[in-house]
Amino acid sequence: MNKLDSAYKTIGEVAKILNLKSNDKGALPTHVIRFWETQFKQIKPKILNSNRRYYDEKTINLLKKVKFLLKDQGMTINGVKKILNNEASLKLDEIADKSIRTENLKIKLKKISDKLKDLKNGKKNTR
Repeated sequence: MNKLDSAYKTIGEVAKILNLKSNDKGALPTHVIRFWETQFKQIKPKILNSNRRYYDEKTINLLKKVKFLLKDQGMTINGVKKILNNEASLKLDEIADKSIRTENLKIKLKKISDKLKDLKNGKKNTR
């Protein structure tokens, strides 16, 4: 049974969505998300029934931005705080999209380069 995208997600589901690496025992690293909650005031899950955390789509997107900046861009927590407290955070989606597009372009260029090498080597072998 799949949850709707707009439904609240548990902390374990969010850890899967964020693709956080599990430890040796296979447990999801939900502690990372809880730590980020203490560091970034913008991350506010709903806490219900015996302290269970539930995240809406807006909060999950914010967590994706935090992960992107910390893990992919190598920023510090203070650097991410400055961005999130600034209007520049609206441009984060654009930065992530450009990063993904750049990586896709690199992959395509590598394939073209390899194909050209194969064609060049093929022509040499037929002479």
